[in-house]
Amino acid sequence: MSANHHFPRPPVLFCDFDGTITLSDNIVAVMQHFQPHGWEDIVKDIVNESKSIQQGVGEMFALLPSSMKEEVTSYILANAGIRSGFPELLEWCREHNVPFYVTSGGIDFFVYPLLAPFGIPADHIYCNGSDFTGDNIRITWPHTCDDHCDNNCGMCKTTVIRQFPETEYFRILIGDSITDFAGAKLADLVFSRSHLTEKCRELGLPHIPFGTFHDIIHHLDEGGLAQ
Repeated sequence: MSANHHFPRPPVLFCDFDGTITLSDNIVAVMQHFQPHGWEDIVKDIVNESKSIQQGVGEMFALLPSSMKEEVTSYILANAGIRSGFPELLEWCREHNVPFYVTSGGIDFFVYPLLAPFGIPADHIYCNGSDFTGDNIRITWPHTCDDHCDNNCGMCKTTVIRQFPETEYFRILIGDSITDFAGAKLADLVFSRSHLTEKCRELGLPHIPFGTFHDIIHHLDEGGLAQ
């Protein structure tokens, strides 16, 4: 089966992780729980864009000692809820031969364990890496910006999206926050929550606000904005 008859080109989905697949932002949750000194100022700098996401996320995790790896991971796995309808969306994609990519500004040591039950191929999950060999946690950046992006994203969603040419694919982004803003400008359709909905309205980007993944499945069956 194929969903392609609903769309002008074969659809491909790029889905954010923190606050989209999961109910809350895991990085913020970790900082709020463990309260390393100085983290709040770094978040403010990211939000007001005086610091790049890459710099800010790297600085926040550097506030935590590497010895806390198990504690931090256990906290996230125990507290990160998965948004309703996620397994059903993955099943929909399998049934309709629609590629599904996780494009996450999160970190491998919690992204992979949280996604493990869902059977997503490893090469369809893009996220940041981590190094616990030093005294403090060090974030690594295997998917940095290409020559077309100078936002210092850390995990550059637009670089991933550009691997799927707009002439060949109908590019759909699912997201909620600042890490999705640049990708939303490239997408043919955005399923948005929270800050991303505001940004899409502000920029006049084609978007559909959603609450659960069941909403997204409904709209995909209807052909997105075509109805």
